[in-house]
Amino acid sequence: MSRHHPRARTGEDRASLYDDITNKIIAELEAGRVPWVQPWGTAAAKAPLALPKSAASGRQYSGINILILWGAATEHGFTGQSWLTFRQALSLGGHVRKGERGTTVVYADRFVPAEQKRRASESGEDAQAIPFLKRFRVFNCDQCDRLPPEIATTAPPPPPGLIEPQVEDLIKATGIDFRIGGNRAFYVPADDYVQVPPPQAYFEPINWHRTALHELAHASGHPSRLNRDLSGSFGTKKYAFEELVAEIASAFGCASLGIVPTVRHADYIGSWLEVLREDNRAIVRAASQASKVADYLLGFLPEVVVDITTERADQEAA
Repeated sequence: MSRHHPRARTGEDRASLYDDITNKIIAELEAGRVPWVQPWGTAAAKAPLALPKSAASGRQYSGINILILWGAATEHGFTGQSWLTFRQALSLGGHVRKGERGTTVVYADRFVPAEQKRRASESGEDAQAIPFLKRFRVFNCDQCDRLPPEIATTAPPPPPGLIEPQVEDLIKATGIDFRIGGNRAFYVPADDYVQVPPPQAYFEPINWHRTALHELAHASGHPSRLNRDLSGSFGTKKYAFEELVAEIASAFGCASLGIVPTVRHADYIGSWLEVLREDNRAIVRAASQASKVADYLLGFLPEVVVDITTERADQEAA
């Protein structure tokens, strides 16, 4: 009996971790806040628009960790998007201030138990890997003292303009049939084209970019690209989940390009809540898919060094 207890406990811990993450997202949505659209540029958010990164390695966090760290930066009024483990702060010659509380992020991976390896060796079949989530704590650089000043530097804001040049270049580089016109934004999977109203149709033209990236995110799911399931019809959970992926991917893309939209898609909050309450892993899967989408789209801009799908936490942080 005792031999199986650690594995059962691991399953319980993993379920608890998914519940913790999902419950926090649900609380934000119920309060009318969309966790992946932070109030950048307002008094509530002192940190500049960017994807959170490891101050030690420079690697950007991915998936659900982006949402967790964005939320923590806004909640605590941090002025930067750089994070460290306790040991990493020491290795850089600094330290976490006494009394500071860290933010829990997660590390996802797979492992093959010894028992599975033995069975596979005997049967000649492939060993089954078991997924797991591991918690660890990171601290914002604002919570540390005596760190080298250069690790918290931020990129300059993008140049002003009706359509940001990087977004215009990205649209062309993807090769996706992107049409500007009409009075609503949509993607047609059957004909594989995107249509978005002109920037002038928006009260604040900067919001055009969020919509453009949202629709490009949908187009990334075409079988010739990332091949996601786009078959859900309006009102279904499958449709709501794809909207969740596209909305988060748009937020990730805007953050990577330094674009600060002032509006958010609130239309689907009810359907998102339904999906999240029914499946405590939905937000983790959606954020992971969104990272892949943003990484895929931004990969068409060679001058933008972005890799938000391959972030791996340092083992020392465990």
